[in-house]
Amino acid sequence: MAAKELGITTSAVSQHIRQLEDHLGIQLLLRSTRSLSLTEAGLCFYEDCLLMIHAAERGQQRIAALRGELVGELRVATSTEFATHYLVPALQSFLDEHPRITLRLEIQDEKIDLIGQRIDLAIRGGVLADSSYVSTRLARLREVLCASPAYLAGHGTPDTPQALSQHQWVTFTPLGNPQFVRLMHHGGGEHRLRLTGRIFTNNGMAMKELALAGKGIIRNLFANVERELRSGELIEILPEWRLPEINCYAIMPRREIQPLKVRRLLEHMKIYLQNK
Repeated sequence: MAAKELGITTSAVSQHIRQLEDHLGIQLLLRSTRSLSLTEAGLCFYEDCLLMIHAAERGQQRIAALRGELVGELRVATSTEFATHYLVPALQSFLDEHPRITLRLEIQDEKIDLIGQRIDLAIRGGVLADSSYVSTRLARLREVLCASPAYLAGHGTPDTPQALSQHQWVTFTPLGNPQFVRLMHHGGGEHRLRLTGRIFTNNGMAMKELALAGKGIIRNLFANVERELRSGELIEILPEWRLPEINCYAIMPRREIQPLKVRRLLEHMKIYLQNK
């Protein structure tokens, strides 16, 4: 990872570390054929270097704030679905407004280590359980149940929530397994059922493609399937019933003060999502 970040070879990184060890007169890394780990001295040196980096970043941010400018790198992580339909369009206008910001966008559907991967801000939906981060709600997003006309022609169109239990589902694994769906009727009343199926994926876009191929019913963000619903490639199921809205959160590592660039991006995202 260090070699990739620096744009040099792993052997060059190893050489620099050995030169540093020679200069300091102490071993920083424990090396084996399969792994590397820090020695006690290496850990102390790393922590002190990290403090210097953070101090330099804070100094840069304070000067930029006095000038009313945003500078530096923003590291943002999110899921495939949210990146495609929300984050990427919002970031385009944000980058246009702040030309001295550089962006590193990490797109993956599984949870990641914000601190280990030096992520400034991650955007996730659902219930948050990790208290080691701070979070703020950005929006509430609509989900729908849908399937392809071919699937419904072969398996029938469910006309009650109870009928859903007889159908095949394409299941989104980051939501947990097994999964349950809670449906609420516009006129009152609720129904809860467990999803059944034989296809599981951790990728929202793949889930949509499987639905388009007639492999089962999916629950998905409305924004992700809006075009297909309008074209008739997918059909909304039980439109008189609704799923609970998904809370969309911005998640950040705990800091005394969030950097100005992060605070400005949060404000920008809230305004953008309110207008969606």
